[in-house]
Amino acid sequence: MPEPELRPWPEAPGLTRLNWGCGASGEPGWINSDLKEGPGIDLSGDIRDGLALPDASLDYIVSIHALPMISLPDVVPVLRELRRLLKPGGVLRLCLPDLERGIAAFQAGNVEHFLVPDEDVHSLGGKFITHMLWYGYSVTLFTPDFVDELLGRAGFSRITRCSFRQSASGLPGILDLDSREAESLFVEVVK
Repeated sequence: MPEPELRPWPEAPGLTRLNWGCGASGEPGWINSDLKEGPGIDLSGDIRDGLALPDASLDYIVSIHALPMISLPDVVPVLRELRRLLKPGGVLRLCLPDLERGIAAFQAGNVEHFLVPDEDVHSLGGKFITHMLWYGYSVTLFTPDFVDELLGRAGFSRITRCSFRQSASGLPGILDLDSREAESLFVEVVK
């Protein structure tokens, strides 16, 4: 498979960015990568086999709720692969389901926190489990300290906890994909 063209996007000439785990369709202005093929997906394949992009070719990478679909033994190698793609000083921004928030919502009886319709599951516990495992797609759960530990094992040292639509990087467009504010934790790391 040929490597996708590394192209800057119009809002920030000269910068190259990857949307890893983009889902069924890609976003304009990004190199979109997912396990499956689909409209606007530039690079399909399993990241555990490596992505067909050169070393140190990306200014930043954003991933929204894709890492939970990677089994725990493969998480650090996947993070290392993402690190390989970043230029020195490049940024990885992760949006991950926050297990601590889920537990707090469960303990508070906040059924609205869980995005599971009643026709799928009625009980609070069932909604909590179904939501956190996202119908079986998620196989690894995350807390802030565990994310820090995994990123450290992958070779990242400058780890910054961020909020929805807030970035420590100052990079244009890095917040464009932010979603799922109520259920997520956000972290940025610099290579």
